[in-house]
Amino acid sequence: MNNSFCVYGIKTALIQSGDDLINHLTAACKKSACGCIKDGDILVIAESAVATAEGREVRLESVTPSPYANELGERYTLDPRIAEVVIRESDSIVGGIPGFLLCMKGGTLLPNAGVDVSNAPPGCILPLPENPDASAQKLRNRLKAECGVNAGVIIADSRTHAMRLGCSGVAIGCSGLVSVIDERGRKDLFGRELHVTQRAVADCIASAAELLMGEANEAVPMAVIRGFVLPLADQTGVASIDASECLFMGIATNTNPTLFYHQRKSE
Repeated sequence: MNNSFCVYGIKTALIQSGDDLINHLTAACKKSACGCIKDGDILVIAESAVATAEGREVRLESVTPSPYANELGERYTLDPRIAEVVIRESDSIVGGIPGFLLCMKGGTLLPNAGVDVSNAPPGCILPLPENPDASAQKLRNRLKAECGVNAGVIIADSRTHAMRLGCSGVAIGCSGLVSVIDERGRKDLFGRELHVTQRAVADCIASAAELLMGEANEAVPMAVIRGFVLPLADQTGVASIDASECLFMGIATNTNPTLFYHQRKSE
């Protein structure tokens, strides 16, 4: 890999339910320094833009909380209607702190199952795209068919990390590139063989893009990475591991075996 590449923030019009993201992209690129999508580029797009275009918005007035949602809402100082949607979006509820439920979803531990209040219209909340990998693949296929380019696509979210203040980018959907590069077998500076290291390339790219995309009212839901020498591949999917294989969660589950059995009481 080279160590020199460009990141172009792509400012678009406000994305609404049912919008065509490729049309937004091509129109916005023409007005940016990026110019157009080219072979070898990597498109990073915010999950909120994808979810909005896919019609994932939920109007809170349409939600009737279950008794379990009311219980969680009271316990964790959370609107029970939001708790209800979080329950629906989660594989399981692990616990919580005031304002947030800690959830397992798709092999990942995350707050509120990714359900977002920010960047959603008034009175609405926004779950994650239903299948981020499939969304990334669909966008990549359309770039090939309609723009004639071979580009990678990453669906990015911002996440907090254990014992760290603030959030950074993470890839939740990926198509056209290998999301994790295995460095095992290579040698370090002193000739020692690496036995564990695997580089979360897609997450690193997502974080670089997040620097320009922002978290508030920037209206920059996309970024184009250009010049990063990463072999594109006909591969879709973000790598994840079981909780038992994770250093942090493995310790937690060994200490408290019931941690992942706080399931949906409403079922």
